[in-house]
Amino acid sequence: MKNYQKHHGWLTIAGLWLLGAFCDRLWFALDRSIPSWDQADYLTGALNYWHAFQTPQWFSGDWWRSLWLLSSKMPPATYIMTAFFHNLFGLGPDLATLVYLFFSAILLPSVYGLGRLLFNPQIGVWAAALCLMFPGLYHARLDFLLDFPLTTLVTLSFYSLTLWKVTEPLDLTSFPSENPPRHDISFFLKSPACQAWVWAVVLGLCVGLSLLIKQTALFFLITPIVWVIVSTIKDRHWVRFLQLMVAAFVTGLVMYPWYRTNWLLVFTGSQRAAIQAAVVEGDPAIYTLPAWTFYGEQLPDHVSWPFLVVPLAGFVFYWWRSRGDRHLTELTANLENPVWKSHFNSPFKWLAIFWAGSYILFSLILNKDFRYVLPYLPVVSLVLAYGLMLFPRQWGKWVRWATCSAALVLILADVWPVYEWHPDMASHHVYRGPDWPHRGVISEIIETTPYLRSTLGVLPSTPMINQHNFNYYGNLQQFQVYGRQVGTRRSHVAQDARSLDWFLTKTGNQGSVPTEAQGAIVELVETGGEFDLQASWPLPDDSTLNLYHHRLPMVTVEAMEASATPAILTLDRVTVPAESPPGVPVPVTYEWTGNWDSLRDGVVVLTWQLQSPAASPSFRESWLHDHGIGKGELQAVTAPLQAKVIERMAMLPPADVTPGTYTLVATYLNRKTGETREIDVPGVAIAINPAATATAAPELDWITQLRSLSATLPQGPEALEFIFDDMARVNQYDPIQDYLIQAEKSLQYRLQQDPDNVEFAYNLAFSQVLQQDVKGAISAFERVVQLDSENPYAYAYLGFVNLYDWHPRQGEPAIKQALELGPDGVEVQLLYGISALMQGNIFATWSRLRGFIPPLVQFGVLVMIWMGVFLVGVISVMIGIKYQKVFNKSFE
Repeated sequence: MKNYQKHHGWLTIAGLWLLGAFCDRLWFALDRSIPSWDQADYLTGALNYWHAFQTPQWFSGDWWRSLWLLSSKMPPATYIMTAFFHNLFGLGPDLATLVYLFFSAILLPSVYGLGRLLFNPQIGVWAAALCLMFPGLYHARLDFLLDFPLTTLVTLSFYSLTLWKVTEPLDLTSFPSENPPRHDISFFLKSPACQAWVWAVVLGLCVGLSLLIKQTALFFLITPIVWVIVSTIKDRHWVRFLQLMVAAFVTGLVMYPWYRTNWLLVFTGSQRAAIQAAVVEGDPAIYTLPAWTFYGEQLPDHVSWPFLVVPLAGFVFYWWRSRGDRHLTELTANLENPVWKSHFNSPFKWLAIFWAGSYILFSLILNKDFRYVLPYLPVVSLVLAYGLMLFPRQWGKWVRWATCSAALVLILADVWPVYEWHPDMASHHVYRGPDWPHRGVISEIIETTPYLRSTLGVLPSTPMINQHNFNYYGNLQQFQVYGRQVGTRRSHVAQDARSLDWFLTKTGNQGSVPTEAQGAIVELVETGGEFDLQASWPLPDDSTLNLYHHRLPMVTVEAMEASATPAILTLDRVTVPAESPPGVPVPVTYEWTGNWDSLRDGVVVLTWQLQSPAASPSFRESWLHDHGIGKGELQAVTAPLQAKVIERMAMLPPADVTPGTYTLVATYLNRKTGETREIDVPGVAIAINPAATATAAPELDWITQLRSLSATLPQGPEALEFIFDDMARVNQYDPIQDYLIQAEKSLQYRLQQDPDNVEFAYNLAFSQVLQQDVKGAISAFERVVQLDSENPYAYAYLGFVNLYDWHPRQGEPAIKQALELGPDGVEVQLLYGISALMQGNIFATWSRLRGFIPPLVQFGVLVMIWMGVFLVGVISVMIGIKYQKVFNKSFE
């Protein structure tokens, strides 16, 4: 009976988990809606990790790096956990949410444990029940977002920190009065000293995992952690301070691989999310009152009015009764854990440290949203559960159950099934109406182009029709269709329309898209004459979805019957205009036949050469058109043995090319094996004539655009902004950036033939930078500085990629050389200071960067540095004295 009473609270928590699991799975079973923007994006992230884990290479450093790069902006812990659930239960949006049952199984015991530790088991149970019923948290369980996993890990981290805090301070000099049993491991494991170290390690693991869920975990945990550190130093508990340092070390071990790989994108992405998104969404400025009351105003929506008003009434009732001297101290004494109160006074102080720190830090962040502060709701649930318990015992039970009943009515009203879709409908109603046509759109694309990987330009952007959910459903079909939002910038509309073969438009509400640019590209697609309407679907919101396909696709693949003696690869025909002026795109059509593997894995190295070169040329006498066969887009679930590939492309003769007649020289390069061989070229020639009339041409292939942009790298920072802006556009057209691999393979081959070509060296380096292949980029820029040794930016690029790879010592010589060649470059001077900072050389950092820091800030930084050095010195001395006393006593 005693054992049952001891575990009764945990059994109740298990029952609550089962009840919550049943309700959540019932909702998913009934709902027919489609994942919205962020939900579909995160589902795609989980799908990418599932795909990566199908062919693991546990002992390959390159595989691990590619794994961390799969999610370069958001930490991958949720994706990785979901990938394991995909392996167990299959693929699909509803199956992915099964991982939330695991997170609920952590959250509810953590909340209950905090309640037991700070108050009593009854408050812990009620707090866990409130977490099941809070709108903010059950909404998060019904959406595949990072907020519920983040709430779970932040709560577990806070629980671990609280458990560590209540362990007795480690004091090796004090022992029980009786001699402790020697060689008794159980005595040691149960000792407060051992438990303190165990919970310190657990704390480190939990904080590290929470930071691998989302970076904002830091804003919830930093205040209580700093509070504990300061208290520990103030009380001179140096061994416990050492435990906190061990916890910090464990946290670093857990989060290090992903953050080391993606640190620059995390920094720039966080800045963009905090500032640019706030401006776009119209969030209140930090110096205004609404910025500081925003999350307070959201609290009723987070917890529901019954769970807010009734507990607050409990606190008011208790205060009113206590004024009449009704001797209510016994009630509150039963509600608070005497162990905690005897050591740390009121538990509300500890909860307030967590909540107030979180509230202030998130109010300081410009970008605000309903779900950003969900991780502090479990702490709020403890306070509200306490308030519910303050009513008199005779009728307090009825108050609590009546409150839960009122909240349950609101929950049912919030999730009750509906059969008609309304754009302004709350997203958490169970939608039971007609199905959305996403799977039908993807099937239509695959049936039309079964041997290609297709990119679908999604022009509207509504919660149910957007690039993210079409991308997700396309990826569910063997990653054969990708969705991308294009047509968002007026200056890119013409290029966007020429760069994709598939587009989606819809009637009615277009969603959150720039009106002018979106209207222009819709007009080009629907009435420009280049696209045909492939299929249409009626939508549940009474609009129509239209799928358009290009009349002359950039790549066409036709299955062929296998011949008795199949050729590995042949170039059957090349079609070009008779003449063209230099410096403008030229249309060209290549027709290839061969076996599927050779076509799929082939990169063709194509050179258009002048027939009669001059003895001492003053202009260029060739241009390149290297690319993967079919632009590298050949992909099929069931591939033919042989196929014919027709490419309708454009090439770019340089503006300074010598006029004359040019013919084609072709080489086949297998990207997997490295095998090369010459390709027989059918008779084809084109005359470059400055007086010729240009022929209308499609968009340049992605590799030609890459080479054209990277050729401006020697110009330095002036060119970089335009380069990366334009490459971001190109990356939309090739979602897996396969063109970068094609470019890398062809440029490596060309550099073997022409090792002193500085333009090829820049091209190769840039392709590897875009792939985030740091080692390859360092090697490529080392070649660049040899070939372009008088350009300071060549050395600056080499120094930067070394800094990006956390090799400041190796990068500093290149940065110094860049400063010698171009001492006025502000960017190079900043790199020089960052190099010193990354090496831990504080004085050199100060010397190199002080010119960029205002005088007042300089003074503040100096004060902080010297205070930090002094504090570290004092702590080190105190720990040394402490351990010296311990060792002296142990040898007496």
